[in-house]
Amino acid sequence: MPYIPHTEADVAEMLAVIGVNSIDDLFCEIPANLQLKPGSLDIPSALDEPKLYAHLLDLASKNVDLSKVTCFLGAGIYDRYIPASVGAVISRGEFLTAYTPYQPEASQGYLQAIYEFQTMIAELYGCDIANASMYDGATSMAEAAIMSTSLNKRQKVVVSEAVHPHYRQVLDTYCWSMDIEVVTQPSQHGLTEAFTEPEAACYIVQYPNFFGSIEDLAAVREACDKNGSTMIVVSDPVACALLKPPGHFGADIVVGEGQPMGVPMGLGGPGVGLFACKKELIRYIPGRIVGKTKEVHGDKPGYVMTLRTREQDIRREKATSNICTNEALMALANTVYMIALGKNGMRSVAESSVRNAQYMISELDKIGVGAMTNKVFCEFVVTLPKDAEWVCGAMLDKGILAGLPLGKYYEGPPNTLLICTTELRTKDQIDTYVSALKEVLA
Repeated sequence: MPYIPHTEADVAEMLAVIGVNSIDDLFCEIPANLQLKPGSLDIPSALDEPKLYAHLLDLASKNVDLSKVTCFLGAGIYDRYIPASVGAVISRGEFLTAYTPYQPEASQGYLQAIYEFQTMIAELYGCDIANASMYDGATSMAEAAIMSTSLNKRQKVVVSEAVHPHYRQVLDTYCWSMDIEVVTQPSQHGLTEAFTEPEAACYIVQYPNFFGSIEDLAAVREACDKNGSTMIVVSDPVACALLKPPGHFGADIVVGEGQPMGVPMGLGGPGVGLFACKKELIRYIPGRIVGKTKEVHGDKPGYVMTLRTREQDIRREKATSNICTNEALMALANTVYMIALGKNGMRSVAESSVRNAQYMISELDKIGVGAMTNKVFCEFVVTLPKDAEWVCGAMLDKGILAGLPLGKYYEGPPNTLLICTTELRTKDQIDTYVSALKEVLA
């Protein structure tokens, strides 16, 4: 075992203290058929550095990335433009290598950045406060649901079928471990049916929803008031630059995924969870909050961690969450993005996305491919005359990432496709998509 830096005498002495005869005895609880024996892995021989680099390049060339295809795939991770200033700032050593700012006297820059992030997210969502971010949108939603059970002491959460399927899977996992019942509210024609489930701790809806449709948040607020349930909204932050924010409708908690604001698509991550709520819920909020204060001597502003209600920082039984950190670097990317674009820039991005979606819907309609609804933000569902998985494969051969087939997530014919058009899609790219789809369907 060359990775163990001890002599045979050292190993023998440690094993004697533990009371076993060999290192293999330490793993006796693992069934023999699951243990790897020396030489059992088919590992190729070592390469020198130039050959290894060439080999890695060859492997990488087999990947399909956005330099080779045009992306019309969204479904939670979006191909949006990232200003050069984002990479320039977050790659600076003081940000890129920084850890949790436990010592405020040494972390004023990062603490101020987080404070500005919280302020802008709260404003974008129309809420009173926001935390310093969470892992991703899915865990933010799950934490919000658990928070709602603490608010009204109920053990049932109701989530719309039109919420992202992956988010609902994470919700199921969280709630299963805490004996919380999860009820799925049906949707029809891309919109959530009226919430009526009694004794629900919360009603969860997405805005715009997974199908791209704009939900009636006023009706959700009315249902919550009628039943005494917490209103939780999963919201696209870019859409909120154009639509009325969930807080305008009285949402108690608003969560979302910050990836569209300055974070690359990657391979589905990393993400950054957004979490905002009403001021009166601050003592129940998961994660942590950075606050602004003044120095003891003089009026110079200072930034500190004001609230940390996680089990690592306070008594376990008093903790609101087991979230042990926040995605600070990605939250910084969000912050730089929002500052770089400003209010008008973000609104322009949202408007361009809507215009592209409406143009594409109208062009697809000309070839007989109709959208489920045109009341959408940047995503919409179409019904194809052929299997959507097959169509996507054929479109990929033409250099187009056509969208997400919905057959694996929802019951029904396997010919529905979720298509996304961000501000980056051009008229020529949309026209090429429509032309290629017409050929594939023929």
